[in-house]
Amino acid sequence: MNDFRFSRRYFFYGTLLAGAVPRGGFGSTPSLSSLGYKSPNEKLHIGAVGVGTRGPQILIGAAATENIVALCDVDEQRSARGFAQYPDAKKYKDYRKMFDAEAKNIDAVMVATPDHMHTPVALLAMQHGKHVYCEKPLTRTPPESQLLADAAVKYKVATQMGNQGWNHEATKTACEIFWSGEIGEVRELHAWTGSIYGGQPNLPATGPESTPVPPTLDWDLWLGCAEPRDFNPLMTNQWRAFMDFSTGGSLGDWLVHVLGPAHLALQLDKAAPISVECVYVEGKNQWLWPLRAHMVFEFPARGSMPPVTIHTYQNMRGDFQNPPGMAEDDHLFPPMNNLAEKGRPFGQGDGIQVGAQPPAGGRAMPAQGRGGAIPSGGGRGRGGAGAGGIPPGASQDPKMRAPGNGSVFVGSKGYMATTSRGEGVWLLPASRWAEYKLPPQMLQRGVNHQQDWIRACKGGAPGVSDFAVATKYIEWLAMGAIALRVPGKLMWDGNKRRFTNSEEANRYLKPFLRKGWELKV
Repeated sequence: MNDFRFSRRYFFYGTLLAGAVPRGGFGSTPSLSSLGYKSPNEKLHIGAVGVGTRGPQILIGAAATENIVALCDVDEQRSARGFAQYPDAKKYKDYRKMFDAEAKNIDAVMVATPDHMHTPVALLAMQHGKHVYCEKPLTRTPPESQLLADAAVKYKVATQMGNQGWNHEATKTACEIFWSGEIGEVRELHAWTGSIYGGQPNLPATGPESTPVPPTLDWDLWLGCAEPRDFNPLMTNQWRAFMDFSTGGSLGDWLVHVLGPAHLALQLDKAAPISVECVYVEGKNQWLWPLRAHMVFEFPARGSMPPVTIHTYQNMRGDFQNPPGMAEDDHLFPPMNNLAEKGRPFGQGDGIQVGAQPPAGGRAMPAQGRGGAIPSGGGRGRGGAGAGGIPPGASQDPKMRAPGNGSVFVGSKGYMATTSRGEGVWLLPASRWAEYKLPPQMLQRGVNHQQDWIRACKGGAPGVSDFAVATKYIEWLAMGAIALRVPGKLMWDGNKRRFTNSEEANRYLKPFLRKGWELKV
């Protein structure tokens, strides 16, 4: 067995906050009830900011047991369906006005805005003493992530980043397989994601053209802290493709999910990366993130674990060669939920089901969902496109075909693959997996991502992706977004949280914030 010297408590995810939790949990200290912590039997009153698309989906996991009392969105038309799901909730356009008006009525807030507004909304919620669930990728830059972690400690609130895969059975099983020593030491990992969410818009050479603002949209509030500019519907419909509104395009959309099992199993929180470099890029301009990119992160040794190089591929296959012994029709990535075949079915509500609507009263506990357009069988071997096909505009060169969403751990004794948000895991080739017996369970199971946070809000253990934990993950991913902007190998000083060889890269550490939107804990 690998000698990694970790305890079960280490991987209770909330360990970084263990010193802040009373022995019996937050609820064991009566005085903490004044800080917003409730008895497990009391219902939380939850507000949500951003209910046009993602907001209603994450609310399902909370509405199963709690009260949804206030909703906020800047676009009346886009949010109409989300508003209709909770007719008794009060409605707002400006989240600042919602916090002021509902200060005594809201216990917790769920944030599902575009990336650029995550930090302002989450920070203000914590300053009002509200527990916060914020969708991935949490922040666009490393300093923003540290700011939110500091704020959570200062205001003594429960937090969670919305990377649901960390609560999934397959992600935890992947960690246990690796820690058992089954594939040996891992010095190399490859991770893929498909095309940019919503596609990459075609822009004229002069950039997005100015068009009239729809009467249902408050464009100034949508822009929030971003640089003022004229409205174009591409920005609101395909905001993930725009540099000013998101975190590296598909890097902050799906790679933040795909790399979750790697971050946890390889314990990448124990040491900051040494460097990051974008070694291939295609389709980038001054407004948009690349259509395709290959990035390389280098991490030092962590305890007894050796240094590891992580390759990420956005909408491309790259130079990765399939593991030896794979049959012609083998899939590179496992099907989602494939552990059921080994007698390890998922507990109720491991994730959320996209597009699912709660019944009257909003009390359905969600089933495991896919979270987006993901190939159900993972990418096929031999460089195939997977069940999802080749993304629009992708090259027909087999080397460039995206194999789907997933990752491959290259071990000294074998290979292990995970899929999507870590919702499937197996050994490669598939013939090795067929006879494999799972190792004993070491990690906690049995709660969905939203309920994990709700438990923390009521005084239980911190959530698996509490900001103190999540920010160590987002910090190195956000470095990748900077590498997409700045060419060359960027060397990182983890202690000073700065690049040592590029002032241009350091300038991107501080996000643009227009006047009046300054951030301070």
